[in-house]
Amino acid sequence: MMAAGRYWKLWFAVGLIGAFLIFSPVPAPGQAYPAKPITIYCGYSPGATTDLTARALAGAAEKILGVPVVVENKAGGSATVCAALVASKPPDGYTLGILDMAALTVRPHLLKVAFNPLTDFTLVLQYGLYVGGLCVLSESPIKTIDEFITHAKAKPGLAYGASGQFSRGHLAMELFANCKGLTFKHVPFKGGADADTALLGKHLDFVGGSGGHIPFVKQGVFRMLMLFSMEKRDPQFPSIPMQKELGCEDVPPNCYLLIAPKGLPDPVFQKAHEAFKKASEQPDFLKIMESNNLPYEYKSRPQLEKDIPAQFEWYKNILQKWGIGKK
Repeated sequence: MMAAGRYWKLWFAVGLIGAFLIFSPVPAPGQAYPAKPITIYCGYSPGATTDLTARALAGAAEKILGVPVVVENKAGGSATVCAALVASKPPDGYTLGILDMAALTVRPHLLKVAFNPLTDFTLVLQYGLYVGGLCVLSESPIKTIDEFITHAKAKPGLAYGASGQFSRGHLAMELFANCKGLTFKHVPFKGGADADTALLGKHLDFVGGSGGHIPFVKQGVFRMLMLFSMEKRDPQFPSIPMQKELGCEDVPPNCYLLIAPKGLPDPVFQKAHEAFKKASEQPDFLKIMESNNLPYEYKSRPQLEKDIPAQFEWYKNILQKWGIGKK
């Protein structure tokens, strides 16, 4: 009898558990998201504008999402290390990445990368742009881009620097030279800051800046003559013409992207997108963008899914035309 009683109790307990499992409501996918901290991998080192904006965006987003949003720097390979790491993670919304679009559209043509830039990511949103500009020292007698063209024709071989070999600044200046029948000498640097320093030291005639030049322009140290890698004029410098306005082909705009691994469930995507878009519209975040001289420009997933393949193809064609690519 005692044994029978024990078996009866056991079967009663099993029945209760079964009933609980059958009749308890199962959360819909993404309903509980987020239930734990979110990690954002940043493609550049601490202190870079990408890092500063990533941390500001994360701080604004965690107030909306109600969980910690932690930024970890994963620099290397011009943000391709970060991209590869994001691509390798589960698509659960707890691993995101912030990098520039060039990590997906330019560098895969130049470097061996551990990801497919067109298929391995969920594109969450774009939140800002890099500003490209051709600059001379403010003490230069050259006041306009027309005067610069006249000067460059009279003195072939003007030396310039950009943010790196085959960077947007480098490619934009070569497109400009080809368009206007000019000859420049490109001096390779590891980054835009080094090129700016060289111009300050009068070791260069001009720079093809990619953003770091803007503070020098605002301080009156550099004079910016032309914008490049821009779809429209910069409201901060409305009188400065764009390269394409001069009848020249230009490099596509480079922007800040928030990405996730491919296969992110739609409910999770919607929650993440809504939260980070709202975060990017907060006054404190916009102040960070403004203080770093970065134009705010939002683009949605459908827009990016058109822009990125188009840019990828454009760079593939231009680099092949110039005989440049992975070895």
